[in-house]
Amino acid sequence: MKKPPFLAGLSACACLLASGAVSAQSTVSIYGVIDASVEHVTKATPSGGGLTRVPSLTGSAPSRLGFRGTEDLGQGLKTVFTLETGFSPDTGVANQGGRAFGRQAFVGLSGPWGTVSLGRQYTMLFYSILESDILGPNLYSSGSLDSYIPNARADNAITYRGTFSGLTLGASYSLGRDAVNAGPSPAGTNCAGENPNDSKACREWSALVKYDTATWGTALAVDELRGGTGAFAGLNSSAMTDRRTSANGYVKLGGLKLAGGLVRRANGASATQGKSDLWYLGAAYQVTPALLVDGEVFSLRYKDSVNRATLAAVRATYSFSRRTAVYATAGHIQNKGTLALSVSGGQPGGAPVPGGSQRGVAFGVRHSF
Repeated sequence: MKKPPFLAGLSACACLLASGAVSAQSTVSIYGVIDASVEHVTKATPSGGGLTRVPSLTGSAPSRLGFRGTEDLGQGLKTVFTLETGFSPDTGVANQGGRAFGRQAFVGLSGPWGTVSLGRQYTMLFYSILESDILGPNLYSSGSLDSYIPNARADNAITYRGTFSGLTLGASYSLGRDAVNAGPSPAGTNCAGENPNDSKACREWSALVKYDTATWGTALAVDELRGGTGAFAGLNSSAMTDRRTSANGYVKLGGLKLAGGLVRRANGASATQGKSDLWYLGAAYQVTPALLVDGEVFSLRYKDSVNRATLAAVRATYSFSRRTAVYATAGHIQNKGTLALSVSGGQPGGAPVPGGSQRGVAFGVRHSF
């Protein structure tokens, strides 16, 4: 008996779907980093005493556990997802304000044209500095002067990134950048957004243009946070914005890498310290295949203010294998004016007196899997 045309069409679709399901290839991987150190910082109490601790946020890199997967949908199209949690190696508790997957939690589609994804994700500011900020999220680094830099993420984000012959283009837009009340800090700033009565509240957007070759690269990015009612750090109105513009570059000369850049900030929540420049210059040298020595100098300057800070840090890393390494790192910060920034971005607390200096030293071990 001959099938009606619409039934024949349904049968053909079912066969195609079944064929696609059989041919689709899926991969899921588990990965992570455990990085624990012991550090000592000077002048960490009102009386000027020092502090010895196991930092909870970072050593040479933040500890994490992640799940990453793809499914090949055919014709160059793939499904991608990442679930990544950050944790404190000293206590085992979840970081990023206690989120189950506070570092990343997104799903998306990827093809030759790039990747579009939805969820909690890094902003383009994060991707812009990966190659140029030599020390990255080290204990003593850019995060000591601006804690948002190594924590540039947003909830409820729609993100695009694509790379074409060395040129990377990217953009992100968040409908509500941070729903966690654990601030004021990048762990949570109480700005959930998605408010029908205020369409601008707690939005975030960023854009990226980046070009990389085998020996040099450069990047430009803009990242803007919008405030909302009840948000921490003074950004409590959707009319207020906190914008960072990042420009940087790097060059590789054999075993030596040189890099530097600028993060210019315009923070509408501060009447006295609204505009600032964070300059940085760093170098990394592969002494032997197992030994890497790197260091960086940072200078934070506020416009029309005596407040400023200068931080210098150095690190030596010895790799026993591709996965396991030990390291030693040291840093020194000098505050001016009323600034009281700690040399260490490894854990809140332990800052010197306003205008004071502070030194830190740490030894740790890192294992990746």
